[in-house]
Amino acid sequence: METIELNNGVEMPLLGFGTYQIDDHDECERSVSEALQTGYRLIDTAAAYGNEAAVGEAIENSGVPREEVFVTTKLWIDDAGYESTKEAFERSRERLGLDYVDLFLIHQPFGDVHGTWRAMEDLYDDGAIRAIGVSNFHPDRLVDLVAHNDVVPAVDQIETHPFYQRTEDAEFLAEYDVQHQSWGPFAEGQNDIFEHDVLTEIGDRYDKSAAQVVLRWLVQREVVAIPKSVHADRIHENFDIFDFELTADEMDTIATLDEGESLFFDHRDPEMVERLCGMERET
Repeated sequence: METIELNNGVEMPLLGFGTYQIDDHDECERSVSEALQTGYRLIDTAAAYGNEAAVGEAIENSGVPREEVFVTTKLWIDDAGYESTKEAFERSRERLGLDYVDLFLIHQPFGDVHGTWRAMEDLYDDGAIRAIGVSNFHPDRLVDLVAHNDVVPAVDQIETHPFYQRTEDAEFLAEYDVQHQSWGPFAEGQNDIFEHDVLTEIGDRYDKSAAQVVLRWLVQREVVAIPKSVHADRIHENFDIFDFELTADEMDTIATLDEGESLFFDHRDPEMVERLCGMERET
């Protein structure tokens, strides 16, 4: 598995397995087990996904040495703040059944993120977490966090796919030495991505699927990808991307697909922030 070095020297796999929306315990455990047997060594979960226990059981029963598995989990908005972050982390670690977590992320850029970050810095210093980072932070929020704290985030996990390529964000993250990670690499099937003419045409040249082309495009940009599937054949297919390389012209062609905006929601939209933060307004 190809890896990339984070800003603190920790090695992170470039390709991992995501578990978002796999909330059935048995299905999640089975899918993560299949991923580990296939060769994935990065497993991404979150407290908000409700499947940390299933992920932990799959890792424990896999036979893969713990030190070979890179485990990411995330802190939800409701647990933001110094003390509550520490308590929430311990609950996540207990559900996972792990002595340490490889990467712990602030899931959303809302609530007391500075109190949360100070708690995460302490957990990092204590060795409970190997690297700390953020998710869904736009550059302005990331600058604010860096300016008022000691540890620069190792990772920013943001929506990234052919239709929202985050080119300017990627340049900014590189400037701050923060690793760009993609969530939703397949745009959850929107814009007919699995049958898209441009992606399937490129794939046909290598006997690869559109999905494999997307993942290859991401790793060639050195963007960490975490595709999700509950189907064994797709889990294997998504892993099989290291035996071909896209040309510069093909990378440029994929660049033309960028629509420059989210296909899901805008983290700067007040109504979306209200929903994420559980606010209710009288109308």
